[in-house]
Amino acid sequence: MKYYSYFPGCSAEAAASPLGLSVLPVAKELDMDLAELEDWNCCGSTPFGSVDKLAAACMAARNLALAEKRGFDLVTPCSNCFVVLHSANTQLKELPRLREQVDKALAVAKLKYSGGVRVRHLAEVLYTDITPEVIGAKVTKPLKGLKVAPYYGCQLVRPNGFDDPEFPHSLDELVASLGADAVSWELKARCCGSSLVMSEPDVALELINKLLRNAQENGAQCLVTPCPLCHINLDVYQSQVNSKFKTKYNLPVLFLTQLIGVALGIPADALALSRNVVSPMRVLAPYL
Repeated sequence: MKYYSYFPGCSAEAAASPLGLSVLPVAKELDMDLAELEDWNCCGSTPFGSVDKLAAACMAARNLALAEKRGFDLVTPCSNCFVVLHSANTQLKELPRLREQVDKALAVAKLKYSGGVRVRHLAEVLYTDITPEVIGAKVTKPLKGLKVAPYYGCQLVRPNGFDDPEFPHSLDELVASLGADAVSWELKARCCGSSLVMSEPDVALELINKLLRNAQENGAQCLVTPCPLCHINLDVYQSQVNSKFKTKYNLPVLFLTQLIGVALGIPADALALSRNVVSPMRVLAPYL
């Protein structure tokens, strides 16, 4: 059994609930103990950091302080939460003035952070600690013949260098360990537009269209991503892309934990597959 502190993040409990619901049954099958932080708060998110850097740093630091009490790595399934918590952790070590201000804020809540927490993304933990080999050995329903486009997005591999930032391969290897075919496509680490879909929808929809087109042209039957923001854009907004660009995309977008769960034989309802907007049941039917 491998032990971690777990930070689900706000998205995994709301707009990206299939992610939050699928993490724990997969972790159980892989002998991972993910102990959720008690009384965790929002990581501060990227937008808030651009408005009030100190307040955002304090929000992130509170979670780090709570995690430090347990003594385990802090793992999150959300790419945005990972970037925010990882960046705050780094800044607190490198910026003495910020550290001093954050320490004062934490003291009010009778908390202290000494910088001893390692922040990690769940995808990196699956790849590095659990490993594709171990996951492959636990597969009970190989996804043979399923063509999956691994989509990294722009946040997963860039903050800490566990994978190549321009030509990543970790998700490809995880997909292959499930018996599926990892589709090679050029845009797998390009930005989906993230929250621009609200402020600059035309820009974001164009980016989403390029991603879906590139994946489809390379033979993908579905996409898989660990990022809730990427999932929302590619899954929820796929119909808007079809309307705007007169396309006919019907590409299911799965969370990494959902795809792993199917291969491990976890029931569809436990993986919240019915909550995906573009139904994955057509392509997953042979494996369920």
